[in-house]
Amino acid sequence: MTRIHNDKFNPSENFNRGRPAWVFCLWYFIKIVFFLSAFPWPSALKSSILKAFGAKIGRKVYWKPRINIHFPWFLAVGDYTWIGEEVCIINFAPISIGKQCCISQRVFLCSGSHDYRSNTMAYRNEPIAIEDGVWISAQCFVGPGTRVGTEAVATANSTITQDLLPQQVCSGNPCRPIRPRWVKDQ
Repeated sequence: MTRIHNDKFNPSENFNRGRPAWVFCLWYFIKIVFFLSAFPWPSALKSSILKAFGAKIGRKVYWKPRINIHFPWFLAVGDYTWIGEEVCIINFAPISIGKQCCISQRVFLCSGSHDYRSNTMAYRNEPIAIEDGVWISAQCFVGPGTRVGTEAVATANSTITQDLLPQQVCSGNPCRPIRPRWVKDQ
């Protein structure tokens, strides 16, 4: 007999959608047309749409096609940041991305999870903070409650489940520092 009782899961426990259901439904329709589409809608248009839904978006943010953003009102992106194709942003808790960042294709930013210690699988959502000048390379996973330090790099396919130090190249599963990003005489 299992101790897990998914039938007793309460989706309202430890979770706040942040907007009424009708706003989420409207967002979902707009997301399908302008963000999940392979059509290369202009980045300025995408930024304007996100701002209209409560996102904090900086100047000249570049958005590739097929980006999945769950709740725009829990998203902040700084100036001159690039968001790559097929990036998935599951932001049940706030996600902030600094200025001059590169979030490469198929990166998965996930601030929502479940508490494995709960027999009802209650939510365990925690914010993600990506500081200025960070490069998250292709197909990385960034988990709840993590902070990626200024100018850090996470190499392709890395799994980030703990904070990354500033100005370090980090790699692996779990993602760990392997060398400084910058040579001292630069």
